[in-house]
Amino acid sequence: MAQAQGLGRRYIKAFFRGFFIAVPVTVTFLDKVACVARVEGASMQPSLNPGGRQVSDIVLLNHWSVRNYEVQRGDIVSLVSFPLSDGHSSYLGESLVSLKCKV
Repeated sequence: MAQAQGLGRRYIKAFFRGFFIAVPVTVTFLDKVACVARVEGASMQPSLNPGGRQVSDIVLLNHWSVRNYEVQRGDIVSLVSFPLSDGHSSYLGESLVSLKCKV
């Protein structure tokens, strides 16, 4: 019986150790490197949701290249809108048509 309790404690301790390592790493990755988002609606057709499908597309939002200013004409960027009257924000997806040029 004592051995079973020791085994249970060891598994619980290993779970919490892994939990406290995995959560900060995951949050940092999603905030700084990339995250996954769902695109709904017809505003980005034909690039996303082609053919008027009712199914939403899943995209990877690359935070790293935006932070390093590595965007090019034709890239699709995602922006967060200001909070609406109900307190919710929404994500907007737009395609880059032109970029500011250095003269």
